[in-house]
Amino acid sequence: MQIQKTISPVDGRVYVERPLASAAEIAWALNAASRAQAEWAALPLAERASVMTRFVDAFVAKRDSIAEELTWQMGRPIRYTPGEVRGFEERARAMIRLAPEALADIEVGEKAGFRRFIRRVPHGVVLVIAPWNYPYLTAVNAVVPALMAGNAVLLKHAAQTPLCAERFVEAGKAAGLPNGLLAFLHMSHQAVASLIRQPEIAHVCFTGSVPGGEAIETAAAGRFIGVGLELGGKDPAYVRADADIAHAVENLVDGAFFNSGQSCCGIERIYVHDRLYDEFVERAMALTKTYVLGDPTDPATTLGPMVRTSAADLVRGHIEDAVRHGAIALLSEKSFARSAPGTPYLAPQILVDVDHTMKVMSEESFGPVVGIMKVANDEEAVKLMNDSAYGLTAAIWTADAEAAIQLGNRLATGTVFMNRCDYLDPELAWTGVKHSGRGATLSRVGYEHLTRPKSFHLRLQT
Repeated sequence: MQIQKTISPVDGRVYVERPLASAAEIAWALNAASRAQAEWAALPLAERASVMTRFVDAFVAKRDSIAEELTWQMGRPIRYTPGEVRGFEERARAMIRLAPEALADIEVGEKAGFRRFIRRVPHGVVLVIAPWNYPYLTAVNAVVPALMAGNAVLLKHAAQTPLCAERFVEAGKAAGLPNGLLAFLHMSHQAVASLIRQPEIAHVCFTGSVPGGEAIETAAAGRFIGVGLELGGKDPAYVRADADIAHAVENLVDGAFFNSGQSCCGIERIYVHDRLYDEFVERAMALTKTYVLGDPTDPATTLGPMVRTSAADLVRGHIEDAVRHGAIALLSEKSFARSAPGTPYLAPQILVDVDHTMKVMSEESFGPVVGIMKVANDEEAVKLMNDSAYGLTAAIWTADAEAAIQLGNRLATGTVFMNRCDYLDPELAWTGVKHSGRGATLSRVGYEHLTRPKSFHLRLQT
């Protein structure tokens, strides 16, 4: 029996151990999901909504223990982990509310002697593979609408956050979901690939790295099933000359360093109009110095450890590469006493005099570092923002909404923000371009990817 161990970044000890599912257990879960799905899909949508509302209620009722577990599993400060439960609830209730409209029959117009419409029907069994950095917020995007649409869900969370998958299923049982309809599987990568190749799996929703997405596509090759991929980001922000600088600094520092920068839509590069550049950098430095790096179980801590030492070392490498090539690091690690080489505790860093030849401005850092560049105008900003292999979000700080829309039209990105960043509105489609993935979750559009269209073409008797 293979045992999966979760090492807490808080103190380096084993926080939880779980046996990996055997081939027989995986086959049993797949068969149970297939059987339960047929029963579930036959229920009226209103009944499914009632059960799913109880599911959300049961989950939220455990918010305190869920938040504490999350801090120990992946290192986010305890003052912030309850926010993930609030975000889960916001998205889950929104997707339940949107379901009747999103799943309604599409009428195509009258035609004498006929009735014609398009119905959205479930795929069957959906495999949801969720990451560790926002394990509830990423999974809920697919789990709740997949179930609302009449699918069964098999849920596989990252080895760093196995308890999150268990919490989903626990809430499902409390709500009265049919046995097997929502199940978790702790699996190796090899077992995941094998599962994707099984004929019962009809759709895959994956959130994770670009190499992970490539592995999912390889496993699904030749199966002709849908694969939704939300992958990495190197998300840019542009502060125009007319921006409210205080608001821009407050939001962008948070967007760069919240969750220790471990967010696919976190801000990793900032372009500032030359009229505001010096003041922006000075204010950003001052605000970042107020962060408290320390034990994430302490309510006073505002910046916790990264998920593991290797992740912190990758960011350290990006900073060192930038400095070697002429960048200036504005913050001293000595100002953050807990920061130390060979540990996952890493001080936040702001880099200036950066350019796109540096890894920190071109490769996903996924940590508490951000590069800031001076730009002369909108044209230069758009060119630099688009100069990336990724395209998840882009944020513009300006007083001119029309200018933001015009600039947004030219940006190769899934979401355009104005005067905010690093947030998912559940009524808007969450999607990316280029190496940030394909497909969409959330909003009415998200239901399109978790169902298939079925046309009804009825000749009426006269």
